[in-house]
Amino acid sequence: MINYFKIILLSALLATFAVTAQADGSWRILSLLNSVNKPNFEKMDNIKQIKTAFFNYLLPIIKEENNKIRTLRSLIISNQISKSQLQKLAKKYHIKRINKEVLLEKVDTIPASLALAQAAIESDWGRSRFAKYWNNYFGIWCFSKGCGIQPENRNKNAKHEVKNFASSNKSIEYYLLNINRNHNYKLLRQIRAYKRKHNLKLTGKSLSEGLDKYSATGYEYIVLIQSIIRQNNLTRFD
Repeated sequence: MINYFKIILLSALLATFAVTAQADGSWRILSLLNSVNKPNFEKMDNIKQIKTAFFNYLLPIIKEENNKIRTLRSLIISNQISKSQLQKLAKKYHIKRINKEVLLEKVDTIPASLALAQAAIESDWGRSRFAKYWNNYFGIWCFSKGCGIQPENRNKNAKHEVKNFASSNKSIEYYLLNINRNHNYKLLRQIRAYKRKHNLKLTGKSLSEGLDKYSATGYEYIVLIQSIIRQNNLTRFD
């Protein structure tokens, strides 16, 4: 059945694209386009329906972004990356000196089960205002004024904001990059590298052991991730 509201909204967005893009507002257009297909989790009847819609919406995006990383990793392994490209990657992944082994430890995929579990926790199954309006599914902060949205009840001396994203793809892309380069998640990368070396399957449950610094609750956060993975049988997506 044709959704005339979506057609009208899309037409309006395309008509205003040229004007907003000139004002560096193209990301807002992308955000609105993305929201056209985003489920309204708040209006769903029960948690089972919410979970199904949540996984169906985010899983293809997670797979898409992981595939980009997988392709890049393959190019690095096969030495099909130029020196200038390697330099850019080193900068992007916060590597001081170009080192192929170190780069491969960081340019790697994250199991879908882990990404889905964290997204569920951090966005309250897509129902948080940060997920709904600004595509932030992972509670990612930024620290320059105007980089995002000021959270309610923020401490007076705090300066962080909750980062906004143009689309769900951009949110997941940044989440993967953050896990892969942030020094707080070095243990996760070490676990992953060990599994790669010994040809063991990457699972969200095992890699979650390296995320004690993602939340102030420490190891309780890891227990929560693993509980969500287990209760929803998310390992089937790994």
